[in-house]
Amino acid sequence: MNLLKKGFAFYIYSSIHVALAAMSLCWVTLLELGLGFDKVVLCFVFFATISGYNFVKIYGLGKFYKKRFGNWLQWIHVCSFFSFLLMCYFGLHLKLQSLLIMGVFSALTFFYAFPFLRGNTRNLRQVEGLKVYIIAVVWMGVSVFLPVINEGFAMTQDVLLMGVQRFAYVLALMLPFEIRDLKHDALNLETIPQKIGLKKTKVLGGLLLAFILVLECFKTQFSVSRMGVLAIVLSVTGSMVWFSRTVQRKYYASFWVEALPILWLLLGLVIF
Repeated sequence: MNLLKKGFAFYIYSSIHVALAAMSLCWVTLLELGLGFDKVVLCFVFFATISGYNFVKIYGLGKFYKKRFGNWLQWIHVCSFFSFLLMCYFGLHLKLQSLLIMGVFSALTFFYAFPFLRGNTRNLRQVEGLKVYIIAVVWMGVSVFLPVINEGFAMTQDVLLMGVQRFAYVLALMLPFEIRDLKHDALNLETIPQKIGLKKTKVLGGLLLAFILVLECFKTQFSVSRMGVLAIVLSVTGSMVWFSRTVQRKYYASFWVEALPILWLLLGLVIF
């Protein structure tokens, strides 16, 4: 049992779980647009997410995560190293246009952790009120526009609407984390719960999810089955946001909330 707990902890702390979530959203895009299975893009997104998230943890939030992870840190370094190599391998098989767009989002990820503002003392994460929006933009680009561009699919109205939906969804998905970290975040970060309070943050989450559902109705290739899957995912997500607390169960956000994109993919694979 102790070994299982340690294995599960490593699965979470090494960013494998969040990488599966990012890959799942990317796969959902491929399914909804009828683009088929793209192993190169999916594997690239998976390993790039591990590399990117662990870079932010180890470099951008070094002292906090060294204290939190302790003995896990060396294994996270090993996982990150091999993930980076595999990311490079699959990256070599992406189209040039895909690499260019990934360059933009990679730069955002790098400067999210690397201090370059105010005399090289602040990074993008430390800019007031910016954190969640950077994360949402990167996830939107990687999970929607990367697979679309790599497949040579036209940038249609449906793709653009999907991009807006994905941005709003990731924002909503971030709210349980924002609520969890409310006691620990510095006041100058101006996170959403810090600015509008706990209850209004949850209401905002509900409005974002309702907005996503409304946008689905404006797609030219409307699908009842896709709408049904989306409604289920948004309902579960809304419940998770509403029941978020500043004091949560250990893996409420880092496992259950981050598992929601995986649920979306599983429902899509069964129903689409």
